[in-house]
Amino acid sequence: MPNVSIYDMTGKQTGTMELSDAIFGIEPNVAVMHSAVINFLANQRQGTQSTKTRAEVSGGGKKPWRQKGTGHARQGSTRSPQWTHGGIALGPKPRSYRFALPKKVRRLALKSAFSSKVAADEMLVLESLSMDEIKTKTIVNMLAALGADRKVLLVMAEKDEKVVLSARNIPGVKTALVNTLNVYDILNCDKFIVVKDAIAQIEEVYN
Repeated sequence: MPNVSIYDMTGKQTGTMELSDAIFGIEPNVAVMHSAVINFLANQRQGTQSTKTRAEVSGGGKKPWRQKGTGHARQGSTRSPQWTHGGIALGPKPRSYRFALPKKVRRLALKSAFSSKVAADEMLVLESLSMDEIKTKTIVNMLAALGADRKVLLVMAEKDEKVVLSARNIPGVKTALVNTLNVYDILNCDKFIVVKDAIAQIEEVYN
């Protein structure tokens, strides 16, 4: 079973913790994690880009000149794609980029992401995380004490508004709950910090 160190908010190690082999100790499946990241990024796309076809551009109802005898190429409308102010040929239209992954693939991808963080020694466990007031400096000092000075994903068991509001203005720091975790955020962070209570929830949900 993989072991991780447990720290308090001052950065002092208070003990160690054994993690579930089935979730934090598997061989990471890179291909599945890649699929999960592509799926996440595709589902974030709004797909609202749009261009007007020649039928949607205003004007152009009159034939610009007669069909024959002018020396010009024949033209039927000034809103054809080759004209300035004409419609766009084969341009983008609103569409959905969303697609779904099988449930087993999603679960394997998350387990692989968890295991890769443990294997890379980028996962830390916090004994507890509680604040008396909304104060960004408290979170900044905690992260500095833990050596987490770059991209950080902070996972809590339950939403704590004081922690969320204190951390949201710190560049590179993101908070999440167990039920909102995704592979992209886990792999995109340099330090994966999980509150001890959240570990129990993760093992309960994904075991």
